[in-house]
Amino acid sequence: MITIGYDIGSSSVKAALYDAGSGKALLHSFYPKNEMKIDSLKPGWAEQDPETWWEAVKIITRELLSDSRVSAKDIQAIGITYQMHGLVLVDKNQNSLRPSIIWCDSRAVETGNNAFKQIGEKKCLQHVLNSPGNFTASKLRWVIENEPKVFDKVYKFMLPGDFIAMKLSGEITTTPQGLSEGILWDFESDEPAKLIMNHYNIDESLIPKIVPGFGFQCSLSKLAAAEIGLKEGTPITYRAGDQPNNAFSLNVLQPGEIASTAGTSGVVYGVSEKIKFDTEGRVNTFTHVNHTKELKRLGILLCINGTGISNSWIRKMLFDSSVSYEEINHLADVIKIGSGDITFLPFGNGAERMLSNKELGSSFSGLNFNIHNKKHLVRSVVEGVAFSFYYGINIMKELSVNPKVIRAGMANMYLSKIFRDTISTLSGAVIQLYNTDGSLGAARAAAYGAGFYASFNEAFKGLECLMTVEPDIQNKDQYLSAYNNWLRELQTKLNNQGAQNEA
Repeated sequence: MITIGYDIGSSSVKAALYDAGSGKALLHSFYPKNEMKIDSLKPGWAEQDPETWWEAVKIITRELLSDSRVSAKDIQAIGITYQMHGLVLVDKNQNSLRPSIIWCDSRAVETGNNAFKQIGEKKCLQHVLNSPGNFTASKLRWVIENEPKVFDKVYKFMLPGDFIAMKLSGEITTTPQGLSEGILWDFESDEPAKLIMNHYNIDESLIPKIVPGFGFQCSLSKLAAAEIGLKEGTPITYRAGDQPNNAFSLNVLQPGEIASTAGTSGVVYGVSEKIKFDTEGRVNTFTHVNHTKELKRLGILLCINGTGISNSWIRKMLFDSSVSYEEINHLADVIKIGSGDITFLPFGNGAERMLSNKELGSSFSGLNFNIHNKKHLVRSVVEGVAFSFYYGINIMKELSVNPKVIRAGMANMYLSKIFRDTISTLSGAVIQLYNTDGSLGAARAAAYGAGFYASFNEAFKGLECLMTVEPDIQNKDQYLSAYNNWLRELQTKLNNQGAQNEA
């Protein structure tokens, strides 16, 4: 059985062809080759045209079919994973009404914070496990308040993955997991969250048809089949947000297991069997891909918006486009732990949830023009992102999520030795890096959703650990000293912002 998985990211759309029999990837690709544009019309805003994602899906599918010489008739299921928390609005003709308000857009922070207080913090946490915060429901409320003429035309609201499923099938559907991501799922009543919808004046008719995360959801339409080159009727059998899907791709399904990714955003994601929530909203709880009413599997998610963009920004600022990330990482390796006392705060990509939705901004401190060079700057950026991961892991420990092993794909910032060693040494966790990514995870999940595998254990027989990273015990004191220097700078910034707000 051959399946295809799509990963609808904000930097690019990735896809993988997967042979379920061998458990191996046949071919990967992505589009566009340069990072996808994010429009920011105002500070804190982030939007993308959803049709851009669909165009990328069409291009990449035909590319995979051509390069692999796999026949369209041999592809028997489709899986979709996607950037979480975005908002797509369509009219009755399935045309998008405005650009998608994507995951890192922070315009609805105040809307969500006010709703949290007005509904009642305890009530919100009991029912939806989170503050409405800056999630999909709050973004929709922002449109209701600020773009009433647009909202008057809305037929359905969707997440980015729902939009791609609509383009593939002609049907508008979503999943309980997707509604959970948007803070629109009630865990007590096991249905869409009426207390949020009523407060925001969102009519239940705007919710798409609800389908399971695994199993038949819809099938490829004649029109879409002609556009992308696949066979009409090919079933879509899996859909999940990128972070639950990343955990699935790493076989992180059971309580106590931890997954991480360090791409556009940085994430540590732990699975729990208990319904837990952070009263301060610094980490969030959603349904995991294998959650059921009878067998609870909750994903506790720490997200750092400024991860990948920090890494790409420093590359653009300091190096020619021909210089690869691998070369940049090697340059930084020669600098000692602590980056010569430069500290970098990677919080310049919108409001950060783990900082209680504060927009702190990004900054360097400790620069000495007579000592420091670009190698110091690069190391400080990598360390700053790694320190923010460790800061978040300490928050997760308060919820009894204490990682002993962290699994991640061999990709993005985990390709950096500095990044890996810093997180492993500070947290005390072993890091395991695997031969997988989001698109391959979605393709593997599509095979499970189509019934090819009898169990999850069977589905992961082709998953290989490529590298194991142990904590650097010998140099732990140096890592802790550098982290504490970074932490003092963060606390100073947070205190200063708090004082300004009070004034």
